[in-house]
Amino acid sequence: MIKILAACGAGINSSHQIKTAIENEMKKRKYDVSVDTIVVKDITQEIMNKYDIFTPISKMKFSFKIDIPVVEAGPILYRIPAMADPVYDELENIIRDLNK
Repeated sequence: MIKILAACGAGINSSHQIKTAIENEMKKRKYDVSVDTIVVKDITQEIMNKYDIFTPISKMKFSFKIDIPVVEAGPILYRIPAMADPVYDELENIIRDLNK
């Protein structure tokens, strides 16, 4: 199973929408993923090390190096296939490369 961490400013709405959308789309594409949500301010390197992919709502800077693939997932929120599909395609490519 691929573990994905979704993050937004409050950890309440946007990250949960991203979580649901990614889980549903990856299931359609026959991938076994689990997405957790978090508030950006609560992210530590220790937490990040528990995941395979990080999907923030937008580009973020941290005081530590992120060693996992990062996919900006904000376009998913528009619910427009032309914007969301490239995010899903990038996730699928990374999942294939992880070979889990």
